[in-house]
Amino acid sequence: MTTNNHSLALANTNNKQRVTLFVNPSILKQARAEAVVEETTLTTLVEKALTNYLPKETVIKKTVIRVSPDP
Repeated sequence: MTTNNHSLALANTNNKQRVTLFVNPSILKQARAEAVVEETTLTTLVEKALTNYLPKETVIKKTVIRVSPDP
């Protein structure tokens, strides 16, 4: 099966958010190569990696910090 990954990615961007990252060039090169091997897009590969890395649920607790006024 041969598909144009670029047009495939453009068709699925309506529920995505664009980000800009600074990545070590050798890591990016390896990720692009792996995306080709897996016949997927770089976007999908990175999403899969982040999904596997991140916990299933992230809880951020709001903390109130009180500062006493100077006497």
